[in-house]
Amino acid sequence: MDKFSYISNADVSSIDALYQSYKQNRESVDYSWQKFFEGFEFYEKNSGAANGNGKAVSTDTSHELTPLSEKLKKEIQVRYLIMAYRSRAHLRSNTNPVRKRKDRKPILDLHHFGLGEEDLKTVFYAGEEIGIGPATLEKILEALKHIYEGTIGFEYMYIRDPERLLWFRNKIEKEYLSFSLTSEEKKRILLKLNEAVVFENFLHTKYVGQKRFSLEGGETTIPALDTIINKAAELGVEEVMIGMAHRGRLNVLANIMKKTYEQIFTEFEGTAIPDLTMGDGDVKYHMGYSSEVTTLSGRKINLKLAPNPSHLEAVDPVVQGFVRAQIDREFKDSAKILPVLIHGDAAIAGQGIVYEVTQMSKLAGYTTGGTIHFVINNQVGFTTDFEDARSSIYCTDVAKTVDCPVLHVNGDDPEAVVFCARLAVEFRQRFQRDIYIDMVCYRRHGHNESDEPKFTQPALYNIIARHPNPREIYLKKLVERGEVDAEIAKQMDKEFRDLLQDRLNQVKEQPLPYTHQKMEKEWMLMRKSKPEDFDKSPETGISEEYVSLIAKALTTIPENFKPIKQIETLLKERKKMFYETKVLNWASAELLAYGSVLLDKKIVRLSGQDVQRGTFSHRHAVLKDAETNEAYNSLNYISPGNQRSFRIFNSLLSEYGVLGFEFGYAMANPNALVIWEAQFGDFANGAQVAIDQFVVSTETKWQRQNGLVMLLPHGYEGQGPEHSSARLERFLELSADYNICVVNITTPSNFFHALRRQLAWPFRKPLIVMSPKSLLRHPLVQSPISEFTSGCFREIIDDDFVDPKEVKKLLLCTGKIYYDLLEEQQKSNRRDVAIVRLEQLYPFPQKQLIKILEKYEGALVRWVQEEPFNMGAWGFILKRMYQLGYDLQVIARDEAASPAVGYYKAHVESQKELVKHAFKDKYDIVLW
Repeated sequence: MDKFSYISNADVSSIDALYQSYKQNRESVDYSWQKFFEGFEFYEKNSGAANGNGKAVSTDTSHELTPLSEKLKKEIQVRYLIMAYRSRAHLRSNTNPVRKRKDRKPILDLHHFGLGEEDLKTVFYAGEEIGIGPATLEKILEALKHIYEGTIGFEYMYIRDPERLLWFRNKIEKEYLSFSLTSEEKKRILLKLNEAVVFENFLHTKYVGQKRFSLEGGETTIPALDTIINKAAELGVEEVMIGMAHRGRLNVLANIMKKTYEQIFTEFEGTAIPDLTMGDGDVKYHMGYSSEVTTLSGRKINLKLAPNPSHLEAVDPVVQGFVRAQIDREFKDSAKILPVLIHGDAAIAGQGIVYEVTQMSKLAGYTTGGTIHFVINNQVGFTTDFEDARSSIYCTDVAKTVDCPVLHVNGDDPEAVVFCARLAVEFRQRFQRDIYIDMVCYRRHGHNESDEPKFTQPALYNIIARHPNPREIYLKKLVERGEVDAEIAKQMDKEFRDLLQDRLNQVKEQPLPYTHQKMEKEWMLMRKSKPEDFDKSPETGISEEYVSLIAKALTTIPENFKPIKQIETLLKERKKMFYETKVLNWASAELLAYGSVLLDKKIVRLSGQDVQRGTFSHRHAVLKDAETNEAYNSLNYISPGNQRSFRIFNSLLSEYGVLGFEFGYAMANPNALVIWEAQFGDFANGAQVAIDQFVVSTETKWQRQNGLVMLLPHGYEGQGPEHSSARLERFLELSADYNICVVNITTPSNFFHALRRQLAWPFRKPLIVMSPKSLLRHPLVQSPISEFTSGCFREIIDDDFVDPKEVKKLLLCTGKIYYDLLEEQQKSNRRDVAIVRLEQLYPFPQKQLIKILEKYEGALVRWVQEEPFNMGAWGFILKRMYQLGYDLQVIARDEAASPAVGYYKAHVESQKELVKHAFKDKYDIVLW
């Protein structure tokens, strides 16, 4: 017997013991075994069936202990066979349309289970397991092969939740076994295939050699998406949000989103040149779109396609954030909106962001009620064969980490793809969890239409060159089935040719009407910013009543709530600040800002690692009961019924995914204050793709404004290279065209006003904050309450310690270094040296700075920073000051490859030297 035969004999003695236990006390065995033994005995008793040797089988079901019969042993082996098919037959399913599958050792042959040809005609009760009733092994095997070895490979047996597992199994074994489509449904599939092929043929004819990232080879994507949308609408979905990369995007825009050919091709031909006052634009296969379509059931559904960069999978968290914002504000129910992410096989396996988004899927702060993941599996990534693109068998193996079922399906079988699409929607709507469809197909051309794929896959592309497209294959299948289907095929073929001719003749299409949603209307009220908007910030003070309500919420806890001692002390300190000294520190100012926005009935959402407490134990927005661990979110109790709830979530240990999510959230809702806080500022390095491709460029590329706030702890306090710099220089390098605001704030009230300014402006800009660490507890970093009830954000803060007429030297700086300079100025009583803070670096407050410079006319001007010469704001400031006619020099640390030294003592000494040099009388030392 073969080396895998142990599977067939696995613990027969144990099963014998199990059966004996059952006969003595049925409750002593698992429910599934109870049903198996019960059904087997019932069948044997009532059928009088013979065993495999033709001998009569005992029907005695008394509690007398009897050895396990040969028949029952065989029944159990058949049961093992069925279980093996459920678990492993996907390894043998016919899912590859262009090449033979690799042998993945499915171990499904009869001899693996102690069965043989002689058992094929024997009737086994185990047929009940797959819904066909008692049947011969031959019939059972036939059903198993039809279900599990066909053009769909079902991968689901790792699901640990019994309800989901049983539901999914029943759907497969009961419905797929008898699955068939009506004549109208077949016509719909062929129609969508026609549209998909017509579109690619049109482009190939009219725009020879141009990049379009065609869908050819994967055209069944279009009937799949069409099915998802129609089925989703039937089950109560009102909006579908799609995120995808560039392959097939234009086809989806035309045939799913219903963007007209004319709209697409004016972009293709470059005749739709954007108004450059609105930005630089982007290539045609990156643009987003929204439409409203009427489904086959007569329901209207809103469709959105997110704009995306070329960075594969980068759009995934953005889509999730957008959908969550729609759930929170528009729909209130995740069952009404469906995110669909379309992946490539190489990208879903290779890009780490996929795993980050997968781990977000069931977290309270990030769940969107389940996503349908649709993989256009071309079996190649750019020029890399799948065997070099991943170590796992499937590109979708990430799904197993969160028990998501996967449907591997042959892209040349549109009816099977449609079954998968329907099943995916039903599963998502019922269980509010992710599900994956892995449509195995091929890419007819190279990575783009001018690329030669035979350089790297000559054998594969010889096959593909001769392989008919999915439309031709389906058309032939319909004809072969008989007269009715042949008539459909003939009619649809004529419609296909008419449609193609219409497109080539450039017959005009009417764009679909579109009804804007509530938040879309709010976005329409926003305008584009103008340079003069940044000359002075709007008034953002709040009423004393607001202060009073928020103070009470921040200093009061429920009667039976027992905080730890440190929190008791904190609450006393808060009371003292609000009611006695009337001076607030950084944390209180921040919470006051959030509370005021909540009272304005606008959403505040803050997420990041440890944000509820704060990395530096300063925020304490959510308190925990010392005995019960129950959470108390203070800002939810300012004025219940007259405020929004405070959405503050400790995130998973992710930067890229979480920042992308928050960007998507802010992209959806213009009236939400959305904040992402990095644990330390340089942790934003891990999110650089999201920063470059979305945060700083979204307005100029896609004309989409965004008010996201990024809090990046920054400051040199001797904590070493990884906990000092938020890389201020990078954000300043990315600043242009009024795309973002970059601030390095030194007072609590100014931070308060910066946050409120985000929603006070009639436009939206991302706000990048170099937020403090040591300043959170610095005794001088406090602001009187009067500065919160009036005023606005101050881009520059002048020196009120000196008389401008006596000033001989003007030190310009930003951020924490100010307090080090201030200490030296006060200690030495240097009234001849003024220290001026640039609280906002971009947009550069040029007019305000000119007034300051005129005020200190004749003084020697120096820029002081604690960052090394090649980092910080120095390079940015130098260019701006040069434009103003100033030959500025800098006092800074020497240039360095690493942001900061690793030794605390070395840091302290260099900081002292730096400050001392700033106040030198006779000469200035420029450190570089």
